Amino acid sequence: MKYHITTFGCQANERDSEIIAGILKETGYEATTDVNEADLILFNTCCIREKAENKVLSRIGELRELKAQKPDLIIGVAGCMTQQEKLPELLRRRAPHVNLIFGTHNIHELPKLIENIRQNNQPQVKVLPAQEKIIEGLPSKRQFQHKALVHITYGCNNFCTYCIVPYVRGREKSRRPQHIIQEIEVMVKEGVREVMLLGQNVNSYGKDLAPPLTFAGLLREIDKIELLRRVRYMTSHPRDFSDELISTIAATEKICRHFHLPVQSGSNKILKLMNRGYTREDYLDLVARIRAQFESCSITTDFIVGFPGETEDDFAFTLDLVKQLRFDSAFTFIYSARSGTPAASMKEQIATGVKKARLQQLMNMQNKISLEINQELNGKTVEVLVDGLSKTSQDMLTGRTETNKTVLFEGPASLVGELVKVKITSPQTWILKGKYQ
Repeated sequence: MKYHITTFGCQANERDSEIIAGILKETGYEATTDVNEADLILFNTCCIREKAENKVLSRIGELRELKAQKPDLIIGVAGCMTQQEKLPELLRRRAPHVNLIFGTHNIHELPKLIENIRQNNQPQVKVLPAQEKIIEGLPSKRQFQHKALVHITYGCNNFCTYCIVPYVRGREKSRRPQHIIQEIEVMVKEGVREVMLLGQNVNSYGKDLAPPLTFAGLLREIDKIELLRRVRYMTSHPRDFSDELISTIAATEKICRHFHLPVQSGSNKILKLMNRGYTREDYLDLVARIRAQFESCSITTDFIVGFPGETEDDFAFTLDLVKQLRFDSAFTFIYSARSGTPAASMKEQIATGVKKARLQQLMNMQNKISLEINQELNGKTVEVLVDGLSKTSQDMLTGRTETNKTVLFEGPASLVGELVKVKITSPQTWILKGKYQ
């Protein structure tokens, strides 16, 4: 029996897919890259934007003929998309050839759901509205041998007005530190050198634990794990980035000096409408405090342009913030109304043409700054964790610096998973090209 998984969305979904793959492996399935030879085809979905949902529905529609040819084929849909109210019912109507639907809270029940389909030849639909408890000890089949994704929290309590995540992932729940440490220790014994800690807001980790433990406290414990070389984390909410966390990162050896702090807008009016919980001045002060502690670090961010009510003056505040702070890079998005969120019903929705023009202006400014910052690394030697062969050239290796900059260089495939020194010879806007030392 063979399975094929397609994953949409964020790293949390990628980690869920690794766990699903681990469960299927223990159930007796083998992975295949060819959907035509699969006995189980699974879509682990994202619903952060409507475009992601439409892509899933399109891919599901393409399998109608294959299902007709292979009646015993199981076609499943999992992930955030299924957690939306009425979505499972809609899926069953629009895609009756889908015979397995489950959510983010009951991945552990997958073997039982598959068995019910095999035995009874009946579709299985089970989506839990909330996560009653965290299920520990689930197997996983990781994508990389040398680096790993690790959940530390599930869900979100922030309720930004544009975001559907709290409604589909549920309220925030923290894993107990001993489970996180144990999982990472096992990974390290298997060859992992870098971990990425995952949560919708990692900075609020531990508030629901008894006794409570801060994210900084967790990082101090993880930093003690022998043979582990790097620790990354995402996503950080600027509102909860404490002085304790800044000083902890400065005092530890393994926590990467890369700060991803999604600001979303430079306008206080828009930040309030977004329910972000901080002001422009708060954010400027946070970045100043970080840069005061670190001689060398990278700061990256996210922006949403064209949020309902965003005027030219509001957008000008965003551009001014970029000029002042000079981010290493930024993920920039056009606001997309998401059904079920407060922002979707706000007045003063911005015209598409205006949103696109603002996005282009923002990208042009940020790209110029990114190139200027990267050019400062020309001739310098950086440490790179080698991830694998470049997607664009089989002669090149690709990896990342501690500050999360992508580096391309020539070298043998035996370097994959190793930390190596690379001298930067050609810095570009999004990548650094260099020579292996």
